[in-house]
Amino acid sequence: MAGSSGHVDHGIGGEVAQRPRELTPWVSALHNWGYQLRELRQRRGMSLRGLAERTRIDHSHLGRFERAERRADRSQAVLLDRELGASGILLSLWERIDDDRDHVANPSVHVANSSVDLVVALPEQAGSHDDDADTVVAPCRISGRILFVPVPRRVVLASGLAGLAATALPAPTATAETVTADMASPVEHFAQLRRVMIQTDNLIGPRHVLPTLQQHLARLAARRRASRGTDAAALLALETRYEELAGWLAQDIGDERTAQGHTAKALDASHITGDTDLTAYILGRKAQLAGDTGHPADALGLAAAARRTARPGSRLEVIAVMHQAHAHAVLGDGTEALNTYDTALTLLSRAESDGIWGSWLDEAYINTARARSLAALGEYGQAAAGFDTAIAALPPNYRRDRGVYLARAARAHAGTGNISLAAQIGMQAVGIAAETGSARIIGQLDRLDQALAPAAREDGVAEFRAALDRIVLHPA
Repeated sequence: MAGSSGHVDHGIGGEVAQRPRELTPWVSALHNWGYQLRELRQRRGMSLRGLAERTRIDHSHLGRFERAERRADRSQAVLLDRELGASGILLSLWERIDDDRDHVANPSVHVANSSVDLVVALPEQAGSHDDDADTVVAPCRISGRILFVPVPRRVVLASGLAGLAATALPAPTATAETVTADMASPVEHFAQLRRVMIQTDNLIGPRHVLPTLQQHLARLAARRRASRGTDAAALLALETRYEELAGWLAQDIGDERTAQGHTAKALDASHITGDTDLTAYILGRKAQLAGDTGHPADALGLAAAARRTARPGSRLEVIAVMHQAHAHAVLGDGTEALNTYDTALTLLSRAESDGIWGSWLDEAYINTARARSLAALGEYGQAAAGFDTAIAALPPNYRRDRGVYLARAARAHAGTGNISLAAQIGMQAVGIAAETGSARIIGQLDRLDQALAPAAREDGVAEFRAALDRIVLHPA
């Protein structure tokens, strides 16, 4: 609950401190924004006056913002988001204050934790084994949109959406003694485990795989610390790939903070190894993560860094160029985006094939990425055609990827005005989202939901929106 952290703001000249007003953040978007603002300020150890001095916003206005008695203007929301290091969350929530269109399908639940936790919690602090603190990041419909926020596991289980409660904390950090002492080839052992988890993720989704990966990552790190020489170097390179994969999986459950943490660790480790290929790959991954989390300018810079680091003529260079292309698209530069995709195709035709990096990269993959960028540019007809082609060619065992492609295709068809087809394809994606719990799918379905809302009477739309509501939480 708001105010439970124990921080109390003091008035001028020794006035008696008052306990902050308790807020129910899910009553409205305005209450939610005030709640998040208070949580961030308190977690940063700031008083209202301290924040007022930093932002030059009157402290009494800040108090009204937190109590949901007054709405900040956009410039104030931007300033507060930046000063509190909210990574865009405060601004995003502020933009939803005028959009209170919740529609409830499953029973209301009370969510005790806030999306602030995604900003300020360290990856290893994502929850605990205490009843109230054991949380999972789950999709919640808040003010008409779907956000991924930490929710007590018991609440998720009580909602009937037990599949969303599958993630668990990793085991305590392993020590050298807990790692199998007589392991014949630890590098091959952990490499094989990683390959199996990648295959499993695409079939059953990240919520089941990430806890296992984190447990093996702890054991791998312990083994690496106990090793010397070439074994230690090889294990560190493998640990880097584990960290990158953990970041990918964390992003796919909607936990962007944990994703950033694992990916940052991967980049640090890649520099220690001295493997520039590995560094180029992780920089590309950071570019992708920045683009996916709403920071296209950062994505463009990271993609450029990845390209500078990659060996000329390598597939890693092609991957970096693709990230540059999509960043251009999100920034609205369609000509530059499409020209950059042409560059990627040209580079691919000349690229070496070393069997390690980008073995999955082909012309069809680049064209699918181009379709995503076309959708970002509003070229929905071309985007829909690209996704339809990609779906037809996707192997059946790529279950999660199929769900992502279906959701993007549905959004593109909605953009062309083919509402009934969009709803029909969206229904297929909902089924895969329910199986895998993938935030990548659910995030696209949220956009589709917003696009279809004005056409609620069209064939299939009500059914799609009801199905989507059944797989997300509806906080009270």
